[in-house]
Amino acid sequence: MMKINSLKPQLWMLLLLGGLLPVSLARAQERPATDKVLSLQESLRYALEQSEQLKKARYDEQIGEQKIKEVRGSGLPQLSGSGSFDYYPSLPTQILPGAMFGADGDIPVQFGKDFNVSGGVQLTQLLFNKSFFVGLEAAKSTQDLYRLRREMAEEEVIYNVSSSYLQVLQTQEQFKTIDANLERLIQLEKIMQLQYENDLVKKVDINRLKVNRTNLQNQQQNLETAYEQQKNYLKFFMGMPLEGDFMLDPDTEILDLGNPLSRGTDAAVSRLEHQLLNKQKELNNYQISNIRAGYYPSLSAYGNYSYMTMRNDLFDNQVPWFLTSVVGLKLNVPIFDGFQKKAQVRQVKLEINKIDEDIALYNKNTAVVMANATRQVQNSLNAIEAQKGNVELACDVYNTTNELYTEGISPLTDLLEAEVSLREAETNLNNEILKYKLARLSYLQAGGEIKNLLK
Repeated sequence: MMKINSLKPQLWMLLLLGGLLPVSLARAQERPATDKVLSLQESLRYALEQSEQLKKARYDEQIGEQKIKEVRGSGLPQLSGSGSFDYYPSLPTQILPGAMFGADGDIPVQFGKDFNVSGGVQLTQLLFNKSFFVGLEAAKSTQDLYRLRREMAEEEVIYNVSSSYLQVLQTQEQFKTIDANLERLIQLEKIMQLQYENDLVKKVDINRLKVNRTNLQNQQQNLETAYEQQKNYLKFFMGMPLEGDFMLDPDTEILDLGNPLSRGTDAAVSRLEHQLLNKQKELNNYQISNIRAGYYPSLSAYGNYSYMTMRNDLFDNQVPWFLTSVVGLKLNVPIFDGFQKKAQVRQVKLEINKIDEDIALYNKNTAVVMANATRQVQNSLNAIEAQKGNVELACDVYNTTNELYTEGISPLTDLLEAEVSLREAETNLNNEILKYKLARLSYLQAGGEIKNLLK
């Protein structure tokens, strides 16, 4: 039988390629390829169209538009119609003094007819009501509030989709690390099996290698599960059915931040959250104006035009219809309300004070988020460079240890340790790249620039 030591380098290479090819084909079968590749911008545009959260926000914005029309409509002429039909099987009886008719005692008298029919229209027009004009301005401000909430929902969707997209993308990269290490172990196991058959290694060495390979395959399976879960979350944030399938663009990059240290935290004032708090404060001021408008008199005009008839026989045309019409003005002057409005104004002012505290808290929180994101960006950049060097060193150690093991100088344990160290170095590099991208994403969100990802 031919011994392993007599194998030529070319044969070793053939064995290596023969081991790599089946594993690569197996990996391709486990994760079927798809022709649909979505870039980050395409995913974001899809989410902005299909997200249920955004659809609700757009409905709220439309509600704001209808509220303006509702308030404006209260200042337009109001026209209403009315009608009545009364039938008296027994007319009501009144008691009148008999002296009115030259008789003694009281006399029962029935007034009216069996059938009473009336119908008419009434027109009212608001002439002056300060609450109406305040309400109209408040309704427009409310529409702006709904618009800001819709834009905030868009930013939230963009952040969630981008964050989930990056995590799925990094998981795809992690497969490459595990696949490469698994291929190395499987190839090494095949070679050791030949060595064992030629009595060059012990059974315990093969078993040790199988344990490492099984552990790595378990990691691979766990990563497969995590990958599918992450894709499902991405589909959820995008508003995509779970049955849909796609691949991600591996060349996705987050926008260049420039020099984060030179930008400070001034961008916080332009963020939608800050605008939303100020808009809520504005609405509270409108509420105060509306309460104080209750001290003003209100004036409206009205007119009524109606016909009526009273008959003993409903179809007796000898009794005509009688016209009644009236026009007038109605003035309402508030005098004293028991200080209710004064208490209401104080309540709203206290709500404004709370919003001022929310604005101060928001500014501090934004400063913290931007500072932490800036620090994480810088730290991740340094860590990425360090991990790249670490991966190169781990790769050199593995290659050197592999050569020494092939020559019978280094034990198998050293080779397995070198393989684990290389895998950890590659995993750490992959994690640092993800941290860096997520930190850049957080920085864009904190600075109110996350919508630039759509460009």
